[in-house]
Amino acid sequence: MAEVINMPRLSDTMEEGTVATWLKKVGDQVEEGDILAEIETDKATMEFESFHSGTLLHIGIEEGQTAPVDALLAIIGEEGEDVSDLIEGKSKSKKSEKEEKSSKKESSDKDDTSTEEEGDTSEEIPEGVEVINMPRLSDTMEEGTVASWLKSVGDEVEEGDILAEIETDKATMEFESFYAGTLLHIGVQEGETTKVDALLAIIGPEGTDVSAIIKGSGKTKAKKKPSDEDAEEKPEEAKSKDTSSTEKKSTRKDGGRIFASPLAKKMAEEKGIDLSEVEGSGDNGRIIKKDIENFKPSAKAEQKSTTAKEASQPSSSYTPVGEEAFEEVNNSQVRKTIAKRLSESKFSAPHYYLTIELDMDNLIETRKQINAQMGIKVSFNDFIVKASAMALRKHPAVNSQWADDKIKFAKHIHMGVAVATDYGLVVPVLKFADQMPLSVINAKVKEMAGKARDKKLGVDEMQGSTFTVSNLGAFGIQEFTSIINQPNSAILSIGAIVEKPVVKNGQVVVGNTMKVTMACDHRTVDGATGAEYLQTFKTYLENPVSMLV
Repeated sequence: MAEVINMPRLSDTMEEGTVATWLKKVGDQVEEGDILAEIETDKATMEFESFHSGTLLHIGIEEGQTAPVDALLAIIGEEGEDVSDLIEGKSKSKKSEKEEKSSKKESSDKDDTSTEEEGDTSEEIPEGVEVINMPRLSDTMEEGTVASWLKSVGDEVEEGDILAEIETDKATMEFESFYAGTLLHIGVQEGETTKVDALLAIIGPEGTDVSAIIKGSGKTKAKKKPSDEDAEEKPEEAKSKDTSSTEKKSTRKDGGRIFASPLAKKMAEEKGIDLSEVEGSGDNGRIIKKDIENFKPSAKAEQKSTTAKEASQPSSSYTPVGEEAFEEVNNSQVRKTIAKRLSESKFSAPHYYLTIELDMDNLIETRKQINAQMGIKVSFNDFIVKASAMALRKHPAVNSQWADDKIKFAKHIHMGVAVATDYGLVVPVLKFADQMPLSVINAKVKEMAGKARDKKLGVDEMQGSTFTVSNLGAFGIQEFTSIINQPNSAILSIGAIVEKPVVKNGQVVVGNTMKVTMACDHRTVDGATGAEYLQTFKTYLENPVSMLV
């Protein structure tokens, strides 16, 4: 049978609520204790848990919408169940509810007039004093029982502190204070049950006389939760028992208070997890569902075992000492420029990444032959720069630049080659690199890298790149991603050549591979375009002779 969920009154003064976020959508399965939505009250934004299990069949208040307390919030039931009557019925009843509330208000106004002589103190509340009534913490709650007080009369209370644990008709929930001050009065003792809106507590400046407020609220009496066992138990024993039980459940080993959602508590109890061992990821360290799901008892048990073992061994008297210190170095103009440009690139260009693995056996053999026969020493990076440039000729969309109202396709190919220096990353530019033979690329890269490290690069030698290559293979880095060097549309990140088992012709043999990752600007380079470019690049490097003809 479908369950109608109304907008709850999550604070003692809440008249309406705004749905900040829905964490479930229509059609989703909901378990008892799941967070349905985040609801913004007049005091704070709070998580609202489901007290029912089933399928979310209807959402009555969309995100960002505001509705009065008791308005239709959602309906949960069996999948496929027809709830149109419930939706229509709720809509039709709004008018009669308003009339009823109006009637109740008139009656209440009359009652207020008649009881003014009996000690109504609505106009006698001292400045700074806040009267807290029993809140309605679930959509069907009519009365609540104080399971435990976490503050005592005279204690200082901060906004957001947990005042008490209140048992509703659905669950036991923590009730936070929305005020700061001294707890001057407790109106409902532990174990007592009272109606919604009855005087729960009074907070205000220390030493304030609130006897008139207490007397004026005396017409609403709290009652003990009926139980034969409670009747036989002495009050002192009951209080002692409740207190010890609460402390056991609600304190960490260091004496700190444990904050946990009812669902988290339930799951922890079912799994036999000690909440004092769990780190909460919710607001103010509150333990929530995912913390219990991600908790690994084995790791904690191993830590406990190790600690116990260490405790049984003689302790070392060695205590490391030192001085905490920082050295401040002013950023150079180069470092400031690097930071500015890379930040602009990362935050403005929507990056995505494509990774491919290359067979490097042919390239290794070809390089050996060239270096031996030609009397020069060509590096792997020279082949990479050459292959990158030639692949751009076949895929001009990658050799592009984004402008607000157009895309610019470069007809020329200027390769930026990232060089690490003591003062930061510098990118010299090889102009018309696709036309250069390997020997010229080798000489140019060496020349510009030397100038970069000596801070002798000219401005024109660092401008105009249309594509960039960054190679960290020499440092043993196997795979990484780079930030696009704008206005380029892509940058190639080259990893180390790794010797490992590979499959060739159905046999496992020793081979040499290299991983390459290209970062692309999705505004100019689509995924398929980037993938096609990498396939061409791969073909050139795995068949290096094709670059020489």
